[in-house]
Amino acid sequence: MTDLFSEQAEQQLRREAPLAARMRPDSLEGFLGQRSLVGEGRLLNESIERDAPFSMILWGPPGSGKTTLAFIIARSTDSHFVALSAVSAGVKDLHKATSEARDRLGMHGKRTILFIDEIHRFNKLQQDAVLPTVENGTLTLIGATTENPSFEVNNALLSRCRVLRLEPLAEEDLASIVRSALEDDERGLGGLEVEMDDEAVAHLASVAGGDARMALNTLEVAAMTTPRGDGRIRLTVKEIDEALQHRSPQYDKGGDWHFDAISALHKSVRDSDPDGALYWLARMLIAGDDPLYIARRIIRMSVEDIGLADPFALTLSTSAQQAVHFVGQPEGDLMLAHAVVYLATTPKSNAVYAAFSKARQDAERTSDEPVPMHLRNAPTRLMKEMGHGKGYKYAHDYDGASVDQEHLPESIKGHRYYEPTDRGREEKIRAWMEKMRKYRETE
Repeated sequence: MTDLFSEQAEQQLRREAPLAARMRPDSLEGFLGQRSLVGEGRLLNESIERDAPFSMILWGPPGSGKTTLAFIIARSTDSHFVALSAVSAGVKDLHKATSEARDRLGMHGKRTILFIDEIHRFNKLQQDAVLPTVENGTLTLIGATTENPSFEVNNALLSRCRVLRLEPLAEEDLASIVRSALEDDERGLGGLEVEMDDEAVAHLASVAGGDARMALNTLEVAAMTTPRGDGRIRLTVKEIDEALQHRSPQYDKGGDWHFDAISALHKSVRDSDPDGALYWLARMLIAGDDPLYIARRIIRMSVEDIGLADPFALTLSTSAQQAVHFVGQPEGDLMLAHAVVYLATTPKSNAVYAAFSKARQDAERTSDEPVPMHLRNAPTRLMKEMGHGKGYKYAHDYDGASVDQEHLPESIKGHRYYEPTDRGREEKIRAWMEKMRKYRETE
């Protein structure tokens, strides 16, 4: 009777589960997206076909299919499946799972797949608890994470798992998932007589941002809250937007989304694309990123990618940072926009950045070499008698305030670091440097 009641309870939970959970496919044939992983002849497809699951970390954004893939692998291979959530599980749960996996393998010869959702939430001790059984093959680990496993998963555990990157679902895949849910009588909304025109389906697929869970949850809310007309539920773009309300952006201010966005902003400025720069600036600000962090990075852009091609870029960027700090938001957002457009549309040069990098390398390699005698300070008579400053030529005593004397240690004598470009103000600097070199050569 217990088994009967358990089965009935499970069926009831399945019926009352959210639409996204009910529509989860049972096999790769019904799985949409991630063709580079599950397509014909691809890694996961071959693994399932050969009944040879392996330990892996599924890394991807919400709603991209990580949990679904784990369940499909478990159902499609001859394995016992144990699912834990890093939000609620602890070391005790992990020890129990690994101990039972060991017994199961020894007594029945049946392997175990341990699925850990949000594995990035486990600390080092918790991750270490499963390491021995993963290493000796007692169980197969499938971890799911939205965070970069390079930063969130122990190197020891990471080295024993394949990291598989999942991408946000394409809009056409999301549209197919939505239509499938509308037509499915058993698991979906087919029995509710829900109608949805192509424009509304395309709109939902677009605003879901590659997240199948969001698309299906929004669809379910829209269907449940829209009044029937003529016995049917008709969903348009209006009903979808009302169900969606305000969609929180997929953005982690301390994770990959944050660093990828600032990288996109920086590269848009470097490539002289003001439209791209404005877009990524807006994305970061909408997501609630720290405007002063953005301002600091803008200052960095002004010296790394513009430099002396337009020295005013640094002045403007610093002024923008001060203005944002003084005025606050939302008014300060426009000041950041002013700065990134200026930086994107002004001449570019990384000559100083590259020069300093080369000079630093030489400085680190020759850090023990003494300062040449003629360049040394000589504030006392004793130091002068020891030769400090001897032979130094005071530039202002010479025509053009330029003299031909070496300013580097002997081992790197003649090294040149700064090579100005022919862009912006550096064109004038380049001409002046050439003039000074020729002048010194004639002395």
